[in-house]
Amino acid sequence: MNNIQKKFDLQGKVAIVTGGAGLLGKEFCRTLAEAGAQVVVADIDAAAAQQVVGSMKKSGCAEALAVGVDVKLSFSVQNMVAAVLEEYGKLDILVNSAALDPKFDHSQTGQHQATFDDYPLAAWQDALDVNLTGTFLCCQAATRPMLKQGQGCMINICSTYGLVGPDQRIYARPGAEMQYKPAHYSATKAGILGLTHYLATYFSGRNIRVNALTPGGIYNNHDKLFVQNYSARTVLGRMANIDEMNGALLFLASEASSYMTGANLVVDGGWTAW
Repeated sequence: MNNIQKKFDLQGKVAIVTGGAGLLGKEFCRTLAEAGAQVVVADIDAAAAQQVVGSMKKSGCAEALAVGVDVKLSFSVQNMVAAVLEEYGKLDILVNSAALDPKFDHSQTGQHQATFDDYPLAAWQDALDVNLTGTFLCCQAATRPMLKQGQGCMINICSTYGLVGPDQRIYARPGAEMQYKPAHYSATKAGILGLTHYLATYFSGRNIRVNALTPGGIYNNHDKLFVQNYSARTVLGRMANIDEMNGALLFLASEASSYMTGANLVVDGGWTAW
């Protein structure tokens, strides 16, 4: 193994991925495990997390642990970290991937038809609790073991909609009622970026790095019109493949990014470059 490969090697590292049974979460878990890390698949759906672990082990990843967690509840997050410390004795990497992201191809209590002036407060509060408070609680719970170890790495998953406002036109359908990407998604993702900057400076001189990863839109069997609309807004002219965030995630989790903290790595096909 040459020197640059060693920088990406995660042998002996322990990593938690929240939302580990989600679309990107599964990819992140597999990527970290393939790089040598002992991976904890944490998700509110404990059965789904266990399925991810089973799939990883079938593909040759020997070390993986499934943990059920509700990131909006402090005691649940604390129990998750305690279970990891009991199993592995340390925590090196935290990936905050758990989030509420209403998809237009799924039923989400009519959120997409609601205009901003009549958007339900309960839906707004739920998203803040999971996306922003959940990230806060997970980072908080990881702080003590990382400080004790004298090292650690936190990666918070942001979104292009935390950097720029949604182009609501891409969600329009001929002859159909207008749909909207909800305000809470932009607000919480922008908040995650602010929290990332705060924590990076808070840990100054203590060898704990905190960065953000901002993905663009991931293709997930979207309808043809949406893919056309979205792709036309990107410099590369397409949506991301499901595995195209993995390299960036591994870079941030490994020593390859050892001189980065408080940064936001944007992988959006050029969406925000226009």
